[in-house]
Amino acid sequence: MSIHPYIHFQDGRCREAMAFYAEVLGGTDLMLSRYAELPESPEAWKGSDRIMHARMRVGDGMLMGADDAPGAAGEPQQSVSIMHAPRDAEAGRRIFDRLSEEGSIVVPYGPTSWSPGFGMLRDRFGTHWMLSTTPAAEPPAAEPSSDSVEEAEAHPT
Repeated sequence: MSIHPYIHFQDGRCREAMAFYAEVLGGTDLMLSRYAELPESPEAWKGSDRIMHARMRVGDGMLMGADDAPGAAGEPQQSVSIMHAPRDAEAGRRIFDRLSEEGSIVVPYGPTSWSPGFGMLRDRFGTHWMLSTTPAAEPPAAEPSSDSVEEAEAHPT
């Protein structure tokens, strides 16, 4: 099973945001589809340049997004952060600095008791990010097996 973040953008900024994320995160295979290209689009969408669906590969995962539909205003992103685990603290610093350009820093990037590089920010598109690198001596956390999930559910603490 895979879970992929899907970011909704206000004010028709999906194209700009996804191009920026591709540049900063090293995203590949960026694909953009416009509302106007959808054969069954309502007449009001026919001339729209807004993005109905965008996706790109980032490392082993996918980052997806879309503009709000023409004529529909969505809520700004508030309660969700995109978590990114750069390969090392130096790469994390570069990515954090780029993502925070024209945005706001929530937690400055730096070493913590659990990570050689951690920080939180809200970028200029309204997307909240957490960056956290894994200590070199510590392997990335393994995904729980279905057995361990079932065991945890059977014996809650």
